[in-house]
Amino acid sequence: MGKLATFGSLTLLLVLAGSEGAAQTVRNDHLVTEEQYERWKTELSNWGRWGDDDEIGALNLITPVKRLQAFALVEDGVTVSLAGDADTVEAVDNPSPYEHTMLGIASDRIAVSYHGISHTHLDALAHINAGGVFYNGYTPDAETVVERGHEKNSIHNLKSGIVTRGVLIDIPRLKGVPYLEPGTEIYIEDLEEWERLAGVRVSSGDAVFVRTGVWARRAVEGPWLRGRRPGGRSAGLHPSVIPWLKERDVALMGSDHPQYVAPSELPGAVHDFALLYLGVHLFDNCDLEALARASAERNRWEFLLMAAPLPIQGGTGSPLNPIAVF
Repeated sequence: MGKLATFGSLTLLLVLAGSEGAAQTVRNDHLVTEEQYERWKTELSNWGRWGDDDEIGALNLITPVKRLQAFALVEDGVTVSLAGDADTVEAVDNPSPYEHTMLGIASDRIAVSYHGISHTHLDALAHINAGGVFYNGYTPDAETVVERGHEKNSIHNLKSGIVTRGVLIDIPRLKGVPYLEPGTEIYIEDLEEWERLAGVRVSSGDAVFVRTGVWARRAVEGPWLRGRRPGGRSAGLHPSVIPWLKERDVALMGSDHPQYVAPSELPGAVHDFALLYLGVHLFDNCDLEALARASAERNRWEFLLMAAPLPIQGGTGSPLNPIAVF
C-alpha cells in the first residue's frame, strides 16, 4: 500500500513537470483515426469466434475452471457492493432518477430508465447497434423489438448469473490523486503500469473494473455534466486501449462511468466497440469507492466477482448490485 502511494506521487510530479510540447507528443502518439477505428471493426471483431449463433460473446471465456480459480481468491469472507444507491434526485447527471413510491405500509413500487450515466446497470449485447446491426450480426426488425423485445443477445442470457475473477484498476491511486479530473484520458501504459505496481495481470475471462473517481469527485464538487451530451466531460478509457482489451480477452468490463472519455473525437468509442464488436458486457456507473478502500486495506486488487441481472426476456440490460468477495 505504501509503495502504491509513493509511486502515485512520483507519477503526478512527472506529469506536472512535463512540457506542453511533451504533452502534445503523448496525445499524438495515441491518436486513433476514424479509418483505423473502422479497420478494427474487422481486425479485432469477435463475431463468429464462438459460432454464428453465439449470443453471449466474451462471457464464453468464463469457463468452469475460471470460476473455480475465482472462488479460490476468497480469504476473508468479506463482501463489498459495487453499486451506487438508487438515486431518486434529479440532477444534471441524473436526468431520469429512480422512481420509488410507497403503496402502503408494507408495499412499494420502483421504476427506472437505467441506461445512461447515472444508475449502476449491466449492458446486454442487445444495447448497442450500428445501422440496426448488433453483436455477431444480429439484425432484428425494429418494430418487432419494440413490441416484443429482442429475440437474441438479450440480458436473459445471463439468468444464471456471473461468477469470475474481478480486477480493480485504480487510476487515481496510480496518479496520486483522489479522483481524475473530467476529460482525463486513460491509456494502455496506465493500465499496464498499474498491473506492474499492484502485482496483478489481467487475463482471459476477467471482469476488469477501472476506477476514475467519479463519485469521490461528485461528493466534493457536486454534480456536473458528463457523458456524450454537448459539453459533457468525463475521465475514461481512450480509444487506443481497444486492441489491449482484445489481446487480454477481457470477459466483462466496468467503471464508475460508461468506460469512455469525453470529449473525444470518437465519442463513446470504447463502450460501443466493446459491446458491438468484442461482445463484452459492460457494468456502467459502478460505485467503486468502497471496493477501492477494501482493496487498499488488503493490498489486493483481485477478488471473486458475483452478479445477477434481472432475467428480463428481450431486455437490453438490467439494474443490478455486483458484489466483490475478498
